[in-house]
Amino acid sequence: MTDQLKKYLFENRSVRVQAVRLEDTWRDALAHHSYTPAVRKLLGELIAASTLLAANIKFDGSLLLQIQGDGPISLVVVECKMEPPRSLSSLPPEGAAGGLGRPGAAGDLSLRATVKMREGHAMPEDGTLQSLLNANGAGRFMVLLDPRRKTPGQQTYQGIVPLEGDTVAQVLEHYMKSSEQLDTRLWLAADDRYVAGLLVQRLPDHGGQAGEALDETWSRATQLASTLGAGELLAVDTDTLIHRLYWEETLLAFDPHNVRCHCPCGRERVAEMLRMLGRDEVDSILAEQGQVEVLCDFCGKPYLFDAVDCAGLFAARTPMADAPHPPTVH
Repeated sequence: MTDQLKKYLFENRSVRVQAVRLEDTWRDALAHHSYTPAVRKLLGELIAASTLLAANIKFDGSLLLQIQGDGPISLVVVECKMEPPRSLSSLPPEGAAGGLGRPGAAGDLSLRATVKMREGHAMPEDGTLQSLLNANGAGRFMVLLDPRRKTPGQQTYQGIVPLEGDTVAQVLEHYMKSSEQLDTRLWLAADDRYVAGLLVQRLPDHGGQAGEALDETWSRATQLASTLGAGELLAVDTDTLIHRLYWEETLLAFDPHNVRCHCPCGRERVAEMLRMLGRDEVDSILAEQGQVEVLCDFCGKPYLFDAVDCAGLFAARTPMADAPHPPTVH
């Protein structure tokens, strides 16, 4: 089954609801890592948050959530790349509330994530956001938007997020309120098998609707979502969850976003890095260890090169090697 993020609007278009539940993506993100339960929970919540926030913005590029820590964890990075949609997605026609539109029409989301531990620091089993990353008050949380194709002079957007709150959800709710001026509530959860999240956000009033009615919709949407516990968020599929929370509401549904885990590392990229390192250095590692092992600095995937592989890296080029080559695709 494909992991998906699903988006809805209340009928008066004053409140946005988004929900995500990831299984395959989460399994792939953990495939080459062994984290303690506390670290796994923190990373999973950041992954859920990144998908919910990335699906909120019209942007061709990557959204990164990055925490530089001063505790047992030195760095956590989650990158969510937004692929442009293959066709324009729109709301279902009036009267088709709850319809899912055209599956796959929305842009896909791809994720990669990593955690860097600080050497010499014990990793508490029951660590929290503050104890793991802000033990001495010097932790920094950054939200970055990195365009896929930068125009001359264009810089990556960077927003600094105060580490105020005990959870990832609380920190990001403060950020959305202060930076984006949007009332936003987040519910995030992660265990060994699933990552899940729910976002409820109040939208600006562009229709001149009565303030009381809009306040009532927002209050109702958040009160219903507040009945949700982490166990239910993880255990129940998205369609069932939304029905349980908002079965009395008329929701307009967008096309879902497919979500997957993807790191652009590869054996050829690692081979090129070893060539740049040089034959003498590679031969030295080979003589000492019997093979060269390189771990992707991001996803942790191992790449092994034995003596034959290493010899092939520096094999004499044939005359054809001097002929023009097509451009490398990254």
